[in-house]
Amino acid sequence: MPASEEGVVTKYVSAVIGDEPGDGSLPVLEGTLGPQAVDIQSLYARHGLLAYDPGYRSTASCKSAITFVDGDAGILAYRGYPIEQLAEKSRFLEVAHLLMFGELPSAAEEATFREAVYQHNLLHEQVISFYRGFRRDAHPMAVMVAVVGALSAFYHDDMDIRDPQQRINAAIRLVAKMPMIAAASYTYSIGRPLRYPRNEYDYAGNFMQMLFGMPNKDFVLDPVQARAMDRILILHADHEQNASTSTVRMAASSGANPFACIAAGIASLWGPAHGGANEEVVKMLIDIGAPENIPKAIARAKDKGDSFRLMGFGHRLYKNFDPRARMIQESAREVLAHLGLENDPLMAVALELEQIALRDEYFIERKLYPNVDFYSGILLRAMGIPTKMFTAVFAVARTVGWVSQWLELHNDATHGIDRPRQLYVGPRLRDYPHP
Repeated sequence: MPASEEGVVTKYVSAVIGDEPGDGSLPVLEGTLGPQAVDIQSLYARHGLLAYDPGYRSTASCKSAITFVDGDAGILAYRGYPIEQLAEKSRFLEVAHLLMFGELPSAAEEATFREAVYQHNLLHEQVISFYRGFRRDAHPMAVMVAVVGALSAFYHDDMDIRDPQQRINAAIRLVAKMPMIAAASYTYSIGRPLRYPRNEYDYAGNFMQMLFGMPNKDFVLDPVQARAMDRILILHADHEQNASTSTVRMAASSGANPFACIAAGIASLWGPAHGGANEEVVKMLIDIGAPENIPKAIARAKDKGDSFRLMGFGHRLYKNFDPRARMIQESAREVLAHLGLENDPLMAVALELEQIALRDEYFIERKLYPNVDFYSGILLRAMGIPTKMFTAVFAVARTVGWVSQWLELHNDATHGIDRPRQLYVGPRLRDYPHP
């Protein structure tokens, strides 16, 4: 019998999936890894039906060769390389080349790519003047959305998305400039002079000297923290079709310029359920305060009537350990030990909370394991990065994933403009009531 809820009548129909073309069936597509996908492009034309999938939990919106996630097995790979190996053995610009162009670079290719990035890492002086128009207490992500979008007013030579070389130039420009854009949003907020890139540093080190360097003394880069930052950038570089990446691809499908597309991605990333999650973890740990308060926090998390949630546990995709979480935890321990902060109270709460949760049947049954956000906030905080900059650091890292996905979409001539449909539940057609 049909069921009705909120104006929606639910009926159950037989599946229309099959192997033979021409019989009204829908083809099943098979990728190199992961689940198969039913090609429903002809579902409406053939059967007069739409697919209803709010949140896109069972929908493949595109074909992509960039990132693979198997949440059940706890696997994340960039172009086939496991994230653990890349985080351990690689450097960010090497990973950036891999994501953008499909293969790890040779020594010569890496040198050429690095030179191209460093050639474009300065901001136009008129762009820098934009910062003075913001309030000092503006959130860095608000500044970044505006500044990145404004780049489209300056780089007209890279705006023809039909030109493959211009697309690559625009992608490199965005990767190159994002550290300075993010760092300037921080230094402006605290009244410190903006610092320019220094090409003797690598990508992560350059970002750090622009964040923390002072004009009245030489900047000394801490190699342990620089390596931790490089690893943060690698681990956050891409993550399949998440909210911000899907936003970038949808904007790109309309033919929007690359700077507008990435600005849209930054806006999406800003949400507390996405890029802002590690901020929420730090706030939660501070609120808990001490290990002895953890049982009370866990009891509140289990209470459906309580709005409190344990942040940093569970993930839409991962039903196992998030592989990035282990790498971040390792870096957090290393940096805290290096800085003499082994007894950091926040870390003590986090470690105890993790151990208690992993032994609790409530979390075990629901497969709520610590994710990357659980430890990344602790690591960033230990490195002196203020909480409001956490998502900005994420945006620096994710830019290379966004431009890689943007390049991939424009290399697919069959992908037209994205135009989701809807299940309409409003009033039926009716006449205007007055003569």
